Amino acid sequence: MILRKIKNIVLGFLAFVLIVSCTETVTDNLISNKAPDTFIFIFNDGSEINKQKSRLKVHWWGDDPDGLIAGYFIKWEGIDNDWTFTTSNDSVFSLPIGSADTNYVFKVFAADDEGNGKYDNRLSQNGTDFGAEPFLDANANGSYDEGEKYFDIGLIDPTPASQDFPIKNSTPVIEWNDLSVLPPVSFPVMTVGWNASDLDGDESITKINIALNDTTEFVSLDGFTRIITLIIDDLNAADPKFRIYVDADDNKLFSERLQNLNLDGNNRLYLQAEDISGAKSSFIPLPDTTSDWFIEKPKGDLLIIDDYQSGADAKTFYENVFDNIAPGEYNTFDIENSSLPYTSVTLTKTIELFDFVLWYSDPDPSLDLASLITQDYLSNGGKIAFSMNFKDSSASFNFSTAGLQIFLPIDSLLQEKPLGFLFPGATVINPGTSLNYPNLKTSATIGFVRTFAPNTATADAIYDIQSNQINGNISFMDKNKSLYFIGLPLHQCDGNANVDILLNQIFINDFGLGSR
Repeated sequence: MILRKIKNIVLGFLAFVLIVSCTETVTDNLISNKAPDTFIFIFNDGSEINKQKSRLKVHWWGDDPDGLIAGYFIKWEGIDNDWTFTTSNDSVFSLPIGSADTNYVFKVFAADDEGNGKYDNRLSQNGTDFGAEPFLDANANGSYDEGEKYFDIGLIDPTPASQDFPIKNSTPVIEWNDLSVLPPVSFPVMTVGWNASDLDGDESITKINIALNDTTEFVSLDGFTRIITLIIDDLNAADPKFRIYVDADDNKLFSERLQNLNLDGNNRLYLQAEDISGAKSSFIPLPDTTSDWFIEKPKGDLLIIDDYQSGADAKTFYENVFDNIAPGEYNTFDIENSSLPYTSVTLTKTIELFDFVLWYSDPDPSLDLASLITQDYLSNGGKIAFSMNFKDSSASFNFSTAGLQIFLPIDSLLQEKPLGFLFPGATVINPGTSLNYPNLKTSATIGFVRTFAPNTATADAIYDIQSNQINGNISFMDKNKSLYFIGLPLHQCDGNANVDILLNQIFINDFGLGSR
């Protein structure tokens, strides 16, 4: 009986529900689209945003309660004029620094994808004009064309995420580069370089300040400058200064001169970086305070290049000879034991301070420098004499006929392999009738001796070597009388004390030393 009553109650309730359902009016009311919310993620100390560097990364995201986020409209107030659409949730920004500390405001709107199914040329909601709907410009014509994919923007967050970013300016950093190591002694020519950076972006460096001996009197170069060549402006000026060539380029002479050059004395360069806000690095010295940089004033028109690795006897010999030929009017520069920064540029400009050069070497000469420098030096009116012999190629020495032909007027070598040892007493004979080039005699054992076939169209033979071991041309002069070469160390060819006569002939009579 109880079960029958329960059954009847259940059947009655179901019948009631069915009747009510059949009589309910269907209204078909749809839930309206809801706008998304936007958020910005920042690193902070719990109370306020720490001051950031001007290069920073910002994160954001959106939450749509009834759909999907199509993307975001972002903008830096005071920097961007228009809104930028992106589907990304973060980006790295480099903000301009206008003062030591600057405040910027970042805004971002999340937009959902429930649009109206057509492309809109103007998208404006809640009093904000976002421009046209974003699209993929397939034909790159700058405007939307039918068929191009676009973002059908629905609702945009009416309350965008906004955040102030106080930007802290970073002081630039500068250092001399690894090549800029000054020798203890040089002439008033030098090439130096440096590295400069700024956490706010290297483009924020607006000035490179360089000074000589006194940091209160500096020259301000453009902030992108990283290398310069300094060359004395006037050797005879009462107050000598350096000309400045930006990028070590002859065509980029800077408008100002670097003051306070101390000739025949110690000098020190100072360097500083300055950014757009006026923040400056400290001045850094070159050389540092533990070293000296002595700048030697040229005494005359002649430079003797000592390319001998350990040649004290050779140096003494040539200086004794020129003490008679040009007393007190020459300088000697040891390129073997004086490392120059940016050697090819610095040495090229150094020898241009002189009208005449004698370059002597051991059997391992600086052929790379000789081949690089000689033709430019001759084309600028210089005159040069070489005394050098050449060993076989090694890891540090790349000898070749083609390499010699870059700076010497030769057709070929008469021996591919040099004579290992030429014994003392070999004669060096002038085959012509002129007595201006006296005969010479070797006074020591000389290694790596070769003979040459000069280019007869551009050069004249001067000497042949005669011995039981080797014979042939060993010396020549170009027809312009601007380049002389002998394939022997002259200080070991003075067995009959005639080398001083030869050098006098070459430099005084042929080259014109003393007549300029």
